[in-house]
Amino acid sequence: MTGDDLRINPSILAADFVNMQAELARIATADFVHVDVMDNHFVPNLTFGPQMVERIQATSPVPLDVHLMITDPDRWAPGYAEIGAASVTFHLEAASDPVALARRLRQIGARAGVAVKPATPVDGLFDVLDEFDQILVMTVEPGFGGQSFMADQMPKLARLSDEARRRGSQVWLQVDGGIAESTIAQAAEAGADTFVAGSAVFGADDPGQAIAALRGVAAAHRH
Repeated sequence: MTGDDLRINPSILAADFVNMQAELARIATADFVHVDVMDNHFVPNLTFGPQMVERIQATSPVPLDVHLMITDPDRWAPGYAEIGAASVTFHLEAASDPVALARRLRQIGARAGVAVKPATPVDGLFDVLDEFDQILVMTVEPGFGGQSFMADQMPKLARLSDEARRRGSQVWLQVDGGIAESTIAQAAEAGADTFVAGSAVFGADDPGQAIAALRGVAAAHRH
């Protein structure tokens, strides 16, 4: 698989919030910018809501990949699609009707993603893979940036990848948490094609070079 089939989505959790427009300009070579929305309820942290995301949307050189770590996404997720986010991911654990919500997001015009926490099994998604454009396997407990990569999530990712291949599904498989040059190879080997990286990109002197390096390592380890 070539680097063209892979996506590197820097997480703005690792960016300088005061200089957001300049920070976004530093990642112009990324595929998407990953925007973590947390409500201090579903996860024990609070970030930003629709108004901030709308401003990021207006200034970002790349499309938005919004990750909603919130309670009641059935109510709130469509609003992020309406703002213009290219992709909206909600948590399987929080949605009352994941398939209906995914269809609603697609109807508005966004890619629909579903995320699973480390303790959440994915087998229940196998029969509805094509209802989603992206499945996000969390490789840390959601809520805070800078955590260590959980290698024990790789078998779950590999099962999803095998099932998607068996069914001919085009669903993207995303990983988020502790992704750096030292860990991205494991995730790529397990079947991920979309990678969220925070400090590995924004903490680099040259984010563009960091994005290219991550893409290169991932491409070398994809089957």
